Amino acid sequence: MGEWTLESSWQTYCGNPPAPGGAEWNWDFWLGGALAAGLALAWSRSADRRALLIGWVLLAFALVSPLCNLSVALFSARVGQHLVILLAAAPLLALGLSAPRRPQAPGGIAAAAACFAVLLWVWHLPGPYVATFRSDVAYWVMHLSLLGAGIWLWRGLLLAAATRPEAVLPAGIATAAQMSALGAFLTFAPRALFPPHAYTTLAWGLTPLEDQQLGGLLMWVPGGLAFAGVAMGALVMAMRRGRFAA
Repeated sequence: MGEWTLESSWQTYCGNPPAPGGAEWNWDFWLGGALAAGLALAWSRSADRRALLIGWVLLAFALVSPLCNLSVALFSARVGQHLVILLAAAPLLALGLSAPRRPQAPGGIAAAAACFAVLLWVWHLPGPYVATFRSDVAYWVMHLSLLGAGIWLWRGLLLAAATRPEAVLPAGIATAAQMSALGAFLTFAPRALFPPHAYTTLAWGLTPLEDQQLGGLLMWVPGGLAFAGVAMGALVMAMRRGRFAA
């Protein structure tokens, strides 16, 4: 446990660990202002305002809804929060913020996939994860870096799917594989890895290890399937291009 104590584990951006039925909305004035200002700034430059607006609403939901407060108590809720941002908000924001809509080069897509993988693993390792419970700065660096990497990756995958499926296919496969590997690592770890949840899961009917396993399964199944679907779509596109070329 190191220097970690129960008292310090409660000093988090999203508040105290809630009991069942007690998760609260996050009414942080500065967060609300930042979300509103960011949307206003992006609105005038958006290529697809509908996608931008829906993506922004989903991003706000992940940060403002009781999911934020619940993530203090449950590792699985933190993973769920990340999946809402990375699998729902980020692809829509990638479409809404992509102006002009020029696909990335294959090297750019590979670089985005590598950056996404590194950040995803780093922020789900015990040391960096604990840091986000001790420092608001670390908390926001985590969210902003994951969001930025997610938008970068989804922009490359979505905008190049029709024109460069041969570049999207390996990036989709690699991303699905690394998310599945991270999920499997968390699911099959022999002990709980995250001290902030050592005392916060029992009220929810889960041991810390069971909560971690649930988070691993969320990372493994929805995360892996989402990018496997992207890879499958790219494969279909590549086969069609080959057929038409013949």
